[in-house]
Amino acid sequence: MCELITVTYFFHHSLDHILASRPHMNMLPDQETKGTILMINILHFQTDQYASCVGASKRVRWDIDRDIIRGRDFEMDRKLLPDSISGIQRFEFLDRREARLLSQIQGRTYANMFGLVERFINCKVLELSQHHWTGDQVALEALVRFSDEELKHQELFRRIEQMIAAKMPLGYHFVPQPNEVASAVLSKSTWAVLGLTLMIELFTQTHYLKSIQPDQECSALYKDVFLYHWKEESQHARIDELEWVRENAAISAGERDSAVNDMIELVAAVDGIVRAQAAADMDYFLKVSGAAFFEENIARLRAQTLSAYRWQYIFSGAAEPRFQKVLRSMITEDQLERIEKALAPIAASATVQA
Repeated sequence: MCELITVTYFFHHSLDHILASRPHMNMLPDQETKGTILMINILHFQTDQYASCVGASKRVRWDIDRDIIRGRDFEMDRKLLPDSISGIQRFEFLDRREARLLSQIQGRTYANMFGLVERFINCKVLELSQHHWTGDQVALEALVRFSDEELKHQELFRRIEQMIAAKMPLGYHFVPQPNEVASAVLSKSTWAVLGLTLMIELFTQTHYLKSIQPDQECSALYKDVFLYHWKEESQHARIDELEWVRENAAISAGERDSAVNDMIELVAAVDGIVRAQAAADMDYFLKVSGAAFFEENIARLRAQTLSAYRWQYIFSGAAEPRFQKVLRSMITEDQLERIEKALAPIAASATVQA
């Protein structure tokens, strides 16, 4: 019964409402029949959701060169990442050139981070598709399209890295290795990986809509990269949600409890990546900026850049109301408390505010 309730997360009409709207069904009042009716309607609803994602995928499909790059290059006299994501406005001691450089370094890492996570996301999507091979062919098409788009996104971010690298001084280093990270992430339970994936897909949307789209100081090409990325990620998040709920219904209470531990470990691993990259980016900035900063300002740069990265890559997604709603519908209060307690030390320093 608990699993059935979880599956019905997406089904917004109660069984009583269904029966009231179809009087002939009231002639079949036994619980087994009611359960069958409910499951049929749930499956139809989910198929409709997958079909909606397929339709969106067809409508927004884009090409890297034709739609995004269009013969352009990055304007290096402009910022890449908005201050509302980077938190650079907190560094009042930086001059305009230094602030722009730091924005460009963070923007370069931001693009590389998406190339990184889309490696393991695509692996998991391909794995999930097998559940629909001889089942819902609409769901299968949605996942196949999802995978195809993730491969394209990886190519996009490889291209972006090459273009930005040609414009910036030598010495930048992106620390995590995509295949190593993918192997580590995929060693965890599917439930935990889908939770992490949804968290990431949701913050991509929030960052674009609330920060990148309205910003007037960033490179036009950089903004277009994330405009088109957002167009396809919007339906990816919907599929993540559907698949997470489906997986949640398929596992036992004990497996779910273990998966909660996996999720905590995955977020801690992301924090490890974030800490290493924040340190590498700050080393690079201090080396190529040509500026001589007071030690106290160097300490602030390091601490507050890490704080911004923790917000960017972890807590702007974890705090999303949509993520919280789905997560809370699946776990117990004790499990939620365990997650919050484990992440509290990281959360304490995750901010982009002054």
